[in-house]
Amino acid sequence: MKKLAFLVVVLAAFAVPVAAAAHPLGNFTVNRYSAVQLSGSSLYVHYVLDLAEIPTYQEGARVRAAGFPEEVAGRLILELDGKRVPLVVLGRKLSSRPGAGGLPVLRFEAVYRAVVARRTTMLVFRDTNFVDRIGWKEIVVRADHGASIRSSSAPAESASDELRAYPKDLLRSPLDVTYARAAYEPGPGPGVPPALDGGSAPERSRGGFESLIGRGHLGVGIVLFSLLVAAFWGAAHALTPGHGKAIVAGYLVGSRGKPRHAVLLGGVVTVTHTAGVFALGLVTLLLSRFVVPERLYPWLTVVSGLLVIAVGASVFWSRWRHRRAHGHGHPHEHHHHSHDLRGLLGVGVAAGLLPCPSALVVLLSAITLHRIGFGLALILAFSVGLAATITSIGLIAVLARRAFGRLSFQGRLIQLLPALSALVIVVVGIGLTVKALPEVM
Repeated sequence: MKKLAFLVVVLAAFAVPVAAAAHPLGNFTVNRYSAVQLSGSSLYVHYVLDLAEIPTYQEGARVRAAGFPEEVAGRLILELDGKRVPLVVLGRKLSSRPGAGGLPVLRFEAVYRAVVARRTTMLVFRDTNFVDRIGWKEIVVRADHGASIRSSSAPAESASDELRAYPKDLLRSPLDVTYARAAYEPGPGPGVPPALDGGSAPERSRGGFESLIGRGHLGVGIVLFSLLVAAFWGAAHALTPGHGKAIVAGYLVGSRGKPRHAVLLGGVVTVTHTAGVFALGLVTLLLSRFVVPERLYPWLTVVSGLLVIAVGASVFWSRWRHRRAHGHGHPHEHHHHSHDLRGLLGVGVAAGLLPCPSALVVLLSAITLHRIGFGLALILAFSVGLAATITSIGLIAVLARRAFGRLSFQGRLIQLLPALSALVIVVVGIGLTVKALPEVM
């Protein structure tokens, strides 16, 4: 039986693609869907929430509470002919299924009826629930049983099948609609409210790295192999866009780094990434009411970008001064060494500053499943794998520079290489910062 369990772990761990994530839009998302239903002379709102793993962990008790539908209704603003009307709860439905790392994901549905005292022909609808959370936001406006829509800013059909199937071509730029306006004509008779038959949450991948924490019996063989697989996922994750690969290569070329510098850089990345996961986990557990974790990511990206710019500028200035001092016969090796060490630490921090959401899911799963020691070991192994890839890239950069430097045609290009590599670092840092600034403003 233990051999069979071991085989299951092997197959499951390597059968999932590198980019797998439990939720199509990410582990942080709270996805919202509103359908304003004009039915006969009545008006209804069908509201759906699809909570990914981390929001479910944070908000699960609140969403499951008996008074949550009324709380949602208070943040759904429906105005008819310029006057806000209350929404009355007609029914609710809550479904749950396993997500990444064994953490549950929640789907909440509710149907509301608008209290309409007289005939109206113009509506405005706003959804102000979970305004501080990222995710898919969609509104549709429909009519049946004699009611008709003259004009509407919202479509009549859902692009996500009511949060059951997100369009793949919109995953990078999901819908962000929280306001709708429509002119309509009520029907002559009573309408029919929408049914709560939307089904369960969409099927999700359990993830590769995240799936390790939820395995059954943890024998020695299972634990050791899980740590190896976690290191593999960390190494593969480092090959995805970002993670400072260009920064590391550019720095080690520009500073004439040695192999030991590449190894030291990998160690700094490991420590920074692991500490970042723990810090974000602490925010998620203790401070989520005040600081939403996913809102920290743009700020961390801005800090990382500014740090990269500073490191690039520092490398450029250091190499320029070193070259001038060398040209005048006054080398400053000790100052140059200490300056390079500070730059090395800055590059390592910048490369490991953004913690991986998958690692955060593993940490929260470990707490939920009472496997804290195993979870911490997996996160550390993941960070070591990530750092191994970064270190390997650094070693390649160092060895390539040495090999290129021995060629007879090195000439002026080799002399300019430190300055050019420093400029590459600065450009990468500017790109990171510019990309993140709109998200924090």
